[in-house]
Amino acid sequence: MSGIGEPQNPTEVDGRLRNDKDGLSLFQRRAIAASEHLQMARNSSPKFHESNDPTLEFFYHPRTLSVLSVLLAGFLYVALYIDPSNDMLNTKWGLVALCSVFVVVSVVLFRDGPFIRPHPAFWRGVLGLNVLYEMFLVFLLFQSKQTGRQIMTFFDPSLGVVLPERSYGDKCALTWANVSDGIDIFVLAHSVGWFGKALIIRNHTMCWILSIAFELSEYSLAHHLPNFNECWWDHWILDVLTCNWLGIYVGMKWCEHFKMKTYTWHGIRQIQSIKGKISRAGAQFTPHSWTVYEWAPTRRFKNFAGFILFAVLILLAELNVFYLKSLLWIPPEHPLVITRLSLLFLFSLPSAREYYEYYSNPRCKRMGAHCWMLIATLLTELLIIVKFARGEFTEPFPTSVILFWSLVIFAIAGFSLWRFVVIPRLKQPLSRNNHMKAH
Repeated sequence: MSGIGEPQNPTEVDGRLRNDKDGLSLFQRRAIAASEHLQMARNSSPKFHESNDPTLEFFYHPRTLSVLSVLLAGFLYVALYIDPSNDMLNTKWGLVALCSVFVVVSVVLFRDGPFIRPHPAFWRGVLGLNVLYEMFLVFLLFQSKQTGRQIMTFFDPSLGVVLPERSYGDKCALTWANVSDGIDIFVLAHSVGWFGKALIIRNHTMCWILSIAFELSEYSLAHHLPNFNECWWDHWILDVLTCNWLGIYVGMKWCEHFKMKTYTWHGIRQIQSIKGKISRAGAQFTPHSWTVYEWAPTRRFKNFAGFILFAVLILLAELNVFYLKSLLWIPPEHPLVITRLSLLFLFSLPSAREYYEYYSNPRCKRMGAHCWMLIATLLTELLIIVKFARGEFTEPFPTSVILFWSLVIFAIAGFSLWRFVVIPRLKQPLSRNNHMKAH
């Protein structure tokens, strides 16, 4: 062993510092390997398009200092002119300012998502709002049920009281009086909701599968939530065949329009007429391009599993809102419920695109940020429901419900085993025989 100050073994020095046959030192080779690893990670991320859109050049130049100046000016005005003695008002303004800063930081620093209309910064802001909502949910998860209900009074002092749940299954005779009595604002909400889901899912078959699955979920959970207790004609005629059909039909017509549309983008300066300029400005709020979602769940097992997972996530997003408003005592028509649904729609648009890219592209090895964040949000909502539901829903699941969903799970597992294990093995001897005959 070499002593201190003595020359080291020449072979050790030669192994560390000697250039290899390519003329690269050990440090250079390590740097190259790290660069290649980083490039492989980038290649495994979802890629959609270049985010730069030159048609409105002014909005695509960096404006970070301008945004910072406007933000600080707004903070200065609010801080100087609000009533300092009103603690509740100060708290609300402080939270608004905090959220504003976070959204601005998201717009400036987050990566672009799959969409560039109306502007990539808009979708970076949407991702920032999703992160904020997830942070609020994590905070709520660590509160008691009573504290969670009290937190809702911060947004609206009229909340925090027990709400009567309306049952729609009291008068089930198929008469015009009963049908008209069951028609309310939620009929329109059904159609609007399925119009939005059609734009997210972009597939007729999957929309209808989810529409029927949600009605079956309402049957299964009616012992928990009284407003799921509906008449048979309310489930299948009013909901599925009328409201849901209308929303799916109009939504898919929109999808077909965007699919068939010819996308030729010209800058506003290149358009001479005023009408053309206005039309081009309005087109900024339409998709830059359109991707048709071909789910093909029977193509391979990954597709089948991804299809099931996507359906479960959609149903989870639907059911979570009913449980949350019931446990936190929020009326269905309250702005908090409408805000949550609207935000989830915005979160879902880029998330579905990123999920489909991960689902259909073998070269994509990781989910995009929008999709990952939305899945985390839905699962956090589910954790809150599980925690707050303790002691609330004491009635056990009916035996018929347990048997039905057990059969569904058994059928799904049996189909996947037959389609992806048995059939490929049955085809192997045939392919071998054909190969031998060919030779």
